[in-house]
Amino acid sequence: MNIVGNFIGGQITHSASNETIPVYDPATGKVIRELTQSTSDEVAQAIEVAHAAFPEWSKTSPLRRARVMFNFKALMEQHREELAALIVSEHGKVWSDALGELTRGIEVIEFACGIPHLIKGENSPNVGGGVDSYSLMQPVGVVAGITPFNFPAMVPLWMFPIALACGNTFVLKPPALDPSASVRMAELLKEAGLPDGVFNVVHSSNEDAEQLYKDPRIAAVSFVGSSGVAEHIYKTASAHGKRVQAFGAAKNHAIVMPDADLDATVNAIMGGAFGSAGERCMALPVVVAVGEGTADKLIARLTPLIKALRVGPGIQKGAEENEMGPVVSAAHQKKVLGYIDKGEQEGAKLVVDGRNYQVPGHAEGYYVGGTLFDNVTSEMTIWREEIFGPVLSIMRSPDFHSALQLVNSHEFGNGSAIFTSNGHTAREFVQDVEAGMVGVNVPVPVPMAFHSFGGWKRSVFGALNVHGPDGVRFYTRMKTATVRWPSGQQTVSEFSMPTLG
Repeated sequence: MNIVGNFIGGQITHSASNETIPVYDPATGKVIRELTQSTSDEVAQAIEVAHAAFPEWSKTSPLRRARVMFNFKALMEQHREELAALIVSEHGKVWSDALGELTRGIEVIEFACGIPHLIKGENSPNVGGGVDSYSLMQPVGVVAGITPFNFPAMVPLWMFPIALACGNTFVLKPPALDPSASVRMAELLKEAGLPDGVFNVVHSSNEDAEQLYKDPRIAAVSFVGSSGVAEHIYKTASAHGKRVQAFGAAKNHAIVMPDADLDATVNAIMGGAFGSAGERCMALPVVVAVGEGTADKLIARLTPLIKALRVGPGIQKGAEENEMGPVVSAAHQKKVLGYIDKGEQEGAKLVVDGRNYQVPGHAEGYYVGGTLFDNVTSEMTIWREEIFGPVLSIMRSPDFHSALQLVNSHEFGNGSAIFTSNGHTAREFVQDVEAGMVGVNVPVPVPMAFHSFGGWKRSVFGALNVHGPDGVRFYTRMKTATVRWPSGQQTVSEFSMPTLG
């Protein structure tokens, strides 16, 4: 059985504990790999290796760091199919979705290739007599990333390319459910010319991973996961003097207006709700239909499409590709099915039931069929909590402002969308919706790499978002120099506050 190891100091290593945990193929329910389970000493070793590598890497010129990113980008493109196969085998998402994840991650590497321009700072000559001021954007030190199962390549790529390009060293803790892509990317970084110790991957229990947000050698922490854990890491790491960006749960809504293009809207909802089996923080699990007629039309069009979803193994390609794969684990399958039970018990109308879904030849796989609820209300658990599965809820609202109020009343504010042909309504929505990422006739409004990704309210803890300009700000700290080169020695002592103008 292949064992997925740590990557520390430029080498793949297995834990001295000799303990492993199984890695399953969600499509079959079978163990396909084992994951080394590191000790607390091995987590500390990864931190120390990164700490030792920081002085030299931080002083490497931005141009040389950018060239490593250029090489890494080329290698990622060269190995896209290999990486996609790892993602599909451990996460379960369909082949084209795995390739799409990699494409979006590679776009962050492309952004990081521009690091000489992005960290060149500011310059103000002659702020006073013979005095110049300029700023330096310098790396913060050793940084850590703790990432979730739903995007085993893309979410780490939100973090480490920019962190490394800015001159930091990195310790990554990937998810135990699908760890292989992170280790393979570490190998490709080394092949791209990254010095040993600059990027490290360590697998550990959550208890041992606490070192990544408590150890004094760690300067900053990036996290993506549930809101409870995000808040805990934010508070704990901040209390230990670290810079933190921690992203939590989501419950994204789409308002559908009566004037929306119904065909385009239904197609968008299908992809937003059921792509990647709904296991996306930017999935679209709630539609708020404005007007009874709008809701009835949506239900009529969505129902046959959801019933006809092609669900099965993600590895099939091309014309044979399924539209939706399994969910990631048996435990998560049970959780999603429990939410469907809860929705029915609390009075939502179950229009399409995804329970007891069977894929021929894959009886042990972790499948949940596409599910549709109607008449969902704000008192129901399936509206309040993030399901993270292929479950779509339709809510009904009499008018736009009531719909907007409903969206804004939710505790999460990751993303939201509106479907309309009215520019005034769309503009009002963009201005007034309480969400960090907003779509107009776009179901999953994930920003491009040169913009920043992040939500509002309990979807995020910390002031700065990932990638884009915020990513550069997060992984650098500014130093401002005020410089005078006098022609002679200063002869008069100055005791008052200097005013250079």
